[in-house]
Amino acid sequence: MDWFTETFAGFTAMSSWEYIAVVLAVAYLLLAIRENIWCWPVAFINTFIYTVLYWNGALVMESLLHFYYMVMAVVGWWMWRQGDKNKPSDIVSWSLSKHLSIIVITSVVSVVLGYFTKHYMAADLAYLDSFTTCFAVVTTYLVAKKILENWLYWVVIDAASIYLYYLKGFYPTLVLFIFYTLMACWGYKRWYEEYEVKQGKTLAAL
Repeated sequence: MDWFTETFAGFTAMSSWEYIAVVLAVAYLLLAIRENIWCWPVAFINTFIYTVLYWNGALVMESLLHFYYMVMAVVGWWMWRQGDKNKPSDIVSWSLSKHLSIIVITSVVSVVLGYFTKHYMAADLAYLDSFTTCFAVVTTYLVAKKILENWLYWVVIDAASIYLYYLKGFYPTLVLFIFYTLMACWGYKRWYEEYEVKQGKTLAAL
């Protein structure tokens, strides 16, 4: 009951701008899953709101992270337009070795950043926080490149974030990230099916 009460209280305490940002975040996910290029303008507005909210709340690192997301929204729009004037570029799948390289490098950076924030900034849950942040930065780029496996990264990141927000008592955000995790699973399924169809057409044309 305490968990439910705190979650409900958290939602009722949210400002109107926070509600708008959450709605836009969900809209972005739905559009991205459907490969709709308009996900990027929605993401730009969403991350702009969060950048300002976090900055006003003195959460500097979160504000800078969302500013990065805002820049990547512009990059993503440009990259998705490279396929054709009227439709976004095709989904691409990377090799396991390439993903392993990304995972190893990002993990090392996460550990270094976690050590720094824990010992020099007194950050709480520093390593877990650094893990989710570093991988979110990398995975946002994978979305912009339309890499199929980006959704698998998001499943892990969002699941780790659920645990992080549970430990910190951020229950409304935890509920949202449960939804995001499920959406990431759906996103991978939909993109994988689309990728298989495109691959089949390519092989048939040879």
